[in-house]
Amino acid sequence: MALHFSLYLTAALLLAAHFLRSGNLLLLALCLAAPALFLYRKRSSLLVLQGLAYCAAGTWITVAIQLAQTRQHLGQSWTVAVIILGTVAALTLMAGLLLNSRAITHRYPDR
Repeated sequence: MALHFSLYLTAALLLAAHFLRSGNLLLLALCLAAPALFLYRKRSSLLVLQGLAYCAAGTWITVAIQLAQTRQHLGQSWTVAVIILGTVAALTLMAGLLLNSRAITHRYPDR
């Protein structure tokens, strides 16, 4: 169970660092606040957290594509950066998928 929370928190912190670097303080605050929804023990909070994780994975894929295109245009190496960002996207996707596990859904009732 700690793995589920830790993985989600890691994904949220990585995305927060991305938004900090780009100067988007609103999305930075959202990324830092989102894990607090684990304290609200309702199924709807899990659905929101999953949706945020899936959107974050999509963000990482978009960033990887943009970075690859920019580096190709400049004639720079892009494969390592895409591998790293792809790994981060997979980690974020996994964080969202693990919120469907029986151990988590048991602790967050429908009502």
